[in-house]
Amino acid sequence: MSGNAVRLQAIKDVEAYVPPAVSFVDDEKPGEIFGQNVFSKTVMQKRLPKSVYKSVIATIEKGKPLDPMVADAVASAMKDWALEKGATHYAHVFYPLTGLTAEKHDSFFDPVGDGSALAEFAGKTLVQGEPDASSFPNGGLRNTFEARGYTGWDVTSPAYVLENPNGNTLCIPTVFVSMTGDALDHKTPLLRSQQAMGVHAERILTLFGHDDVENIVSFCGPEQEYFLVDRHFFLARPDLLNSGRTLFGAKPPKGQEFDDHYFGAIPERVLGFMMDTERELFKLGIPAKTRHNEVAPGQFEIAPMFERGNIAADHQQLLMTTLKTIAKKHGMACLFHEKPFDGVNGSGKHVNFSLGNSDLGSLLVPGDNPHDNAQFLVFCAAVIRGVHKYGGLLRASVASATNDHRLGANEAPPAIISVFLGDQLAGVFEQIAKGAATSSKGKGTMKIGVDTLPVLPTDPGDRNRTSPFAFTGNRFEFRAPGSMQTVSGPIVTINTIMAESLDYIATELETAVANGTDFDTAVQNLLTEIITNHGDVVFNGDGYSENWQNEAAARGLPNLRTTLDALPELITESAVELFGKYQVFNHREMHSRYEIGLEQYALTIGVEARLTLELGQTSILPAAIRYQTELAQNVAALKAAGVDADLSALEAVSAPLTNLRVALAELKSALTAQGESEALAEATHAKDALLPAMAAVRAAADCLEDIVADDLWPLPTYQEMLYVL
Repeated sequence: MSGNAVRLQAIKDVEAYVPPAVSFVDDEKPGEIFGQNVFSKTVMQKRLPKSVYKSVIATIEKGKPLDPMVADAVASAMKDWALEKGATHYAHVFYPLTGLTAEKHDSFFDPVGDGSALAEFAGKTLVQGEPDASSFPNGGLRNTFEARGYTGWDVTSPAYVLENPNGNTLCIPTVFVSMTGDALDHKTPLLRSQQAMGVHAERILTLFGHDDVENIVSFCGPEQEYFLVDRHFFLARPDLLNSGRTLFGAKPPKGQEFDDHYFGAIPERVLGFMMDTERELFKLGIPAKTRHNEVAPGQFEIAPMFERGNIAADHQQLLMTTLKTIAKKHGMACLFHEKPFDGVNGSGKHVNFSLGNSDLGSLLVPGDNPHDNAQFLVFCAAVIRGVHKYGGLLRASVASATNDHRLGANEAPPAIISVFLGDQLAGVFEQIAKGAATSSKGKGTMKIGVDTLPVLPTDPGDRNRTSPFAFTGNRFEFRAPGSMQTVSGPIVTINTIMAESLDYIATELETAVANGTDFDTAVQNLLTEIITNHGDVVFNGDGYSENWQNEAAARGLPNLRTTLDALPELITESAVELFGKYQVFNHREMHSRYEIGLEQYALTIGVEARLTLELGQTSILPAAIRYQTELAQNVAALKAAGVDADLSALEAVSAPLTNLRVALAELKSALTAQGESEALAEATHAKDALLPAMAAVRAAADCLEDIVADDLWPLPTYQEMLYVL
């Protein structure tokens, strides 16, 4: 089917679209279905013996070691609950270094001697599984012939039932490790880093007079941006289907320049999809809070509420799977690529970070007078110090071939990692640097000038969308993560650098107090030292300006523009020492992450290059030649009839067609030259040879798209994909 025919069919389907039934059935209310498919604390309290329940809750809420004796009781209750929910199978769900979700399904039912089947699910089965570990990325941690890997039950993340029209499955979140205990997943280091950070946060809270501090954890509120495209177009674009982004595409006559899509009225079809998605998320206990149109046409956002970092990461994986599944049901495809369409905004995944517990709340709440809130200032200073010392690691935590298309563009923060504090906090820390803070800029009010409108309270500072690490009132927002990636990597890095900063601060304060320094004086001295030594990372200006590039260099802040610039940060001596000291990664695991990063980078670009060559040779080049032939035949017919022929159209297509042939030949040569070599060489070749060759092919092809007759152009265009929804 030609691109023109695909467009016509898509338009017909959109016009005839009737949303699938998404309303809550009978008298069912959204609040009533929330978490109905989750083996939650409420469910456990009803089904577990009191002693078992108390033991499990102590592990979940207070970080106590899991008592192995409770496994059988939990497994039995979990099995009965899942069977009542219609589950026939169970699956240990884990998160390998592909960045995706993995699972192996096993039936509850085993045959018995009388020809019937009995549902079995023992404690040892709940606690540990053994999937094949040989075919997942490991960065040299395992040999291919060494297949044994283990999953281990993560009691802190609740099990849930995943529904399917043909039968339900009990899903159990787990870690995934090798036979030697090395982490082969994203969950294991996340749990390790959270534990390390909590230990040192509790030391500081003890110094501030808090007794019996309960488990301090990190919290995460990830905002997910995504594109929707009609499924007809998606299936007619091999580049979208295989790589997640358009490798060709001329800019449409209208893009996002009018700013008319952002927070605009949500199209009916999209709203139906959103409502259907949210219902499924509610059933899984995922607190979807906000939905809206994003800046680019065809782009949208969903934002869940804050949760514990570990649960938020698990829920993010579930959310992405659910979005894709429900989009297909509504005749669309959901795109998470950071830059699926050139020339319009790409998608990110903002990681809102805080730390605290249920008793104390967030430790990053400044209060009305932050200059008097020493505890807040200490934790805020820990963030400033950590980001300054380990900005390169933060950049590496979001490095990928796909995110390279986005970082530094107008829709994303620059690759320079800096901290935005806002006017209020910047003023407080400026006073601290000079000796002591005695005042804070307060909140104000806004009179709009209409008597019927209320007086509105205003915050003491504006927000800064160009900052990669911005304070936003009661949390820090890390804006650099890519839309496709798991949030686990960034959270692990933030937790670990916070563990180091909190450890440093706790040690300095403990030592000062032990040496007879008044505690308040010790805090003041420490805050002054931190902002003096690490204040260069604070920047409240325009992160997109060229002046900031120069100023950041003068301040000594790294500008790691590409993935290949950033990945070496993982294997520096200081990085290996940092993660080793807090037992988040050992040196083998750190080097494995580096190798996997290189491998994934080269593989991603390699796939895109082969797709570019295939589409260029088999679709775009033939279409352009066909159009050139039609023009030549028309010119010949006119000349034969004695009419002067206008050669401008024929001449217009000749140059870009020649350029396309040359560019395709150069890309083919670059792919052939790549061969097989060690990971760094392959990744470097991908960056230095394949990407420029692909860009040349695209430039010629996009020029032809503006010339070739619409009915001959083989691919759906940007105009169609962005606006037919």
